[in-house]
This record gives sequence, C-alpha cells and structure tokens, in this order.
Amino acid sequence: MNKEEAENRKAIILKIVVALVLAVITILFNFNDNIKTLLIVIAYVLCGKDVLIGAIKSILSGEGLDEKVLMTIASLGAFFLGEKYESLAVMVLYQLGEMFEDYSMDKSRDNVKSLVSIAPEYANLYKDGKAEKVRPENVNIGDIILINPFEKIPLDGEIIEGATTLNTSALTGESIPRYVSIGDSVFSGLINNENSIKVRVTKEYKDSTATKIIELIENATEKKSKSENFITSFSKVYTPIVCLIALCVFIVPTAYSAFILRISPDISTWLYRALTILVISCPCAIIISVPLAYFASIGNASRKGILVKGSNYIETLANIKTFVFDKTGTMTKGVFEVVGVHHNIMDEEELFKYVAHIEYFSSHPIAKSILKYYGKDVIVDKVSDVKEVGGRGLSGVVEGKLVLAGNEKLMKDNDIKFLPCRDVGTIVHVAIDGVYEGHILIRDVIKENAKETLASLKKLGATKTVMLTGDRDNIAKDVSTKIGIDEYHAELLPDDKLKRLEELLEKSKVAFIGDGVNDAPCITRADVGIAMGAMGSASAIDLADVVLVDDDVENVARVFRLSKKTKLIVRENIICSIGVKIIILGLSMFGISNMWLAVFSDVGVMILAVLNSIRLSIK
Repeated sequence: MNKEEAENRKAIILKIVVALVLAVITILFNFNDNIKTLLIVIAYVLCGKDVLIGAIKSILSGEGLDEKVLMTIASLGAFFLGEKYESLAVMVLYQLGEMFEDYSMDKSRDNVKSLVSIAPEYANLYKDGKAEKVRPENVNIGDIILINPFEKIPLDGEIIEGATTLNTSALTGESIPRYVSIGDSVFSGLINNENSIKVRVTKEYKDSTATKIIELIENATEKKSKSENFITSFSKVYTPIVCLIALCVFIVPTAYSAFILRISPDISTWLYRALTILVISCPCAIIISVPLAYFASIGNASRKGILVKGSNYIETLANIKTFVFDKTGTMTKGVFEVVGVHHNIMDEEELFKYVAHIEYFSSHPIAKSILKYYGKDVIVDKVSDVKEVGGRGLSGVVEGKLVLAGNEKLMKDNDIKFLPCRDVGTIVHVAIDGVYEGHILIRDVIKENAKETLASLKKLGATKTVMLTGDRDNIAKDVSTKIGIDEYHAELLPDDKLKRLEELLEKSKVAFIGDGVNDAPCITRADVGIAMGAMGSASAIDLADVVLVDDDVENVARVFRLSKKTKLIVRENIICSIGVKIIILGLSMFGISNMWLAVFSDVGVMILAVLNSIRLSIK
C-alpha cells in the first residue's frame, strides 16, 4: 500500500466517523426537525459524495445501471420517504464495504508486487580493474559485471571468477541457498549471499529472467477466466432485470389498488419495498470476489515460484483430467550419474583413474558424470592419442596402457569379450590393454518427489498420467514403473510426441509438462502447457501457460491443488451471493425485510465473499 492509498483510507474512515457522530447527535439531542435533517444531509453528502458523482458519471456516459446508481436511487428514495437514518446507513455501509474491498485487493496485490521487487536497480560494470555503477539497460552481452555480497544479480550470465551461495527465494520460493561457482549460470533477480563474483553477461536486460518474469506478472490479470467474463455479462443483464422487478413491485400493486379495487394505493409502502429491492440487488459481492479470488490465487502461486499467465489458465487447470510428462529434466534430473561398477577385477578407484583420464577430453554428459564421480584432478601429461569413435566411445593411452571406454559395439570392434548388464541405464564397458575390466552403469536419476507428485495428482482428481519420451523403451519402462505412471510411450521424435498428445486431447482436457524448449510443440498444443525448470529460458516463458521457475516437479501438484481450491471458492461465492439475494428479494416483496436488513445483507455477503477469496492468498 502506497502513501496515497493510505491517505485515502484514512479519509474514508474519517468521513464514516464524522457521519456517525452527526447521526448520534441528532438522536441524543432534542433539536428541531429542520436541524436534524440538516445534520443528516451533511452526513449523507460527506459519505455519499463519491457515490453520487460516480452515479451521475455512469448515467451520462451511458454505462448503465451499476451499483452506484442503484445505491443513489435507493438512498435518495428512502430519504424523501422520511427514512433519513436508513438513507444514511446505505451510504455508510457502502463506504465500509468499498474500504474493505480496497484493503483486500491491496493485500493480494502486495503479494504479486513482492515478486516485481526482484528488478535490479544497477549493475557494477567491471572494466580495467575497476567497477562502475551503471543502469542494467546499458550493459551489453559479453560485458563483465561484479556482484558483491547481498547485491541482486542484475543480468543473466555465467560466473567466470569466484564462488558463492545465492538466495533464490524471490524467484523460486526455495528457502535453501544454492551454491554456484565458475562455469555456472546465474539469473537476474537472485541475491548474492556471501562472496563477490564476476559474471560474463549472456543476455541483454530486456531478455533477462527478472524482466521476463515481471512482464509476465504484470500481464497475468489481463487474461480473464470464463467465470470472470460470465460475471461481467451477468451483471449487465442482471441489474436491469432487478430494476424492472423493483419497478413492477411499485407499479403493479399501486395500479391494482387504484384501478381494480378502487381504493387509495399505499404508495409510500410499495415505493419503500421497491427501493429495498434496489439495495439488495447490487451484485457487488460477485463482481468483487470472483476476480479477487483469481488475483489472490495468481499471487499465491507466484510466491511459490509458479508463474501463471492468466486467471483463464487457473480455471482450465482445475478441469484437467490427463497429465502428460516429458521424462528427461521433468520426471528425472536430466543429469547423468554413476550408479554402479560391475564385474571389475581391478580396484574401482584404479579403474576410474584410467577411464576419467580419457573422458576428460570429451564434452559428452556421460564423460562429465564419470569425471564428477572420479572427483580428482586429471594429469593431462599422462594421456595421449585420445580418439572419439563415432557412436561407440573413446580410446586413448594412459600411462602407456591402451584404454577403451564405450558401448558393446566398441568392444566387438576390438574383439574383446564383455559381460552384458542386466540393469537399465547407459553402460560404459572398459578394456585396458585388450583385457575386459568390467562396466560402469550410468543413469539419469529419478527426482525424489516424482512418485509423490503423481500420487497427489490422482488424489486431486486426475484420471490418467502419461509419459512421452525420446529415450529407449527399456529406460522409459524402468522409470515409469518406479514412479507409478499409468502409461508411457518411448523412442518418440518431436512429431511423434505431438501425435500422441493429439490422441489424448480427443478424450479429455490435457496438461503437458516439459522443459519448454524441446517440447515446444506439445506445450503450445496442450490445454495447459507447463514449462519445468524454466529459469533463464525465454522460450519457456513465452510459450508456456504456466511457468515453474525451478525444476521441482511437485509444483505441478501444488498449482493443480490451488486451481481446484480456486474453483471451489469461486463457486461458493457465486452460490452464496445469489442465494442470499434471492431470499432477501423474496422477503422484500412481501414487506418482511426492510432496508436495514437489505444493506446489512448486501455488505455482509460482500465482506464474507471477499474474506473467502483472500483465503487463496494464504500460503
């Protein structure tokens, strides 16, 4: 809440207090009727001036009968019928309701604005051994920037000097600091926790992660859900109908009395009932609470590192029945790890020394996983004649010994008898000087919470989970069995994935979850496209309907749960608001309800609906 909003709120409270004091004075002191009327008029104008002006503007602009017009007609009508206190009550309670609505919207808006604060204010441009503060927009790709402890990273880049931990909570909601060092990518909006680091910029400011995310958040509320569009259309039809009912409540009985019964009609009674109907007819509760529910939901998701591009996607997600996942980087970590060494006679450490020394010269992910597992420095002088055998593996001489590391084809080409592996994964067979020394099992590790995520989706109402992957069938089968996925399809090209997705779309609403780059066609085609681990990926942010800033697959279940809760709360608000109005309208027609009850019920229902909606902003 900014200073101007705070001042406006104080002014409203002051108006209400003064109006109530004036009303109490007219009750407690024995003034004549003219003075009492004057004090009530002053109180009424004080509280209702903005409403009266708004009503006049609505009528002159041709916008129709909004809530301000209805409140003005009803309160002025009550005043001229002699119900001065009820007339004032309409304006006082309406102001209270408006103030409460503004407060609730501000609270929800603050949740979203907290993410917008990730925008960096400056960058330390490093040149000729000196750092100069400049605007992030003035830094170019390839420039070096210095990030000191507790500073925000201003632009996306790669660390070229130093190591530190980063606070990623503003972008991902993750509370545990992330360790980074030379060669690691860093993203704008993250906060440097410890040591100074130097970063080579890889993206301009307009394309950086923080800028993209801020744009996404600011545009999120522009895409309305079907419920919101329905409410807008509903209010345009509903209000004139209710006004017609109020008019009929006044005209029909008075005309019946005057022309059929030939008696003097009780004009004031039927006019009072008609005005009461106008008060209760205001659709404030629905008009305010439904958009607020979606806004609060988007804000809540944003704090968890889940960026939803519009309330329409929240609504669609609540109706999803089939969840389709990519495998690598989505259900698995997308990082190869050594998980075992089999049939080795040579000591494991010695075996890895030979293999790591030739794998050092390869950029393949398999090579990186072996070097990581070895964990020691490679002495390049010990290695010679390293060759990469296409589609087979590597060969090289280490300390005078010929080392072969690769697949079965490499072993067969060199007439080396090998032992096959019964486990699923990538197998690196090793032979030294023509002697088979065993094989290394390497696997893309399944994410720890993948199985729990699928179970949560089923509990929340998903009827089917599917995995589509370009990986080998035996690997896909192993992963799907371990995580409990219903159906899998392996060895698929991008076109094949899209065809499978199209088949599923014919049967139910489908959400596709992928990495946002390789799975772009499927993310775009699905009813809801969700990009996993998309921090730094501009294409993911552009293509997906929902962006998960980190690679936590459990966020899929979190946003599904939130969408279900949002749908339930919106439905509760609509049913409660319309139900109460129908009851009070019926009572008003028969004179059982008065304007006090109409005002209290209208404002009361609105406050309850708003409170119900802001539950979605609670973590």
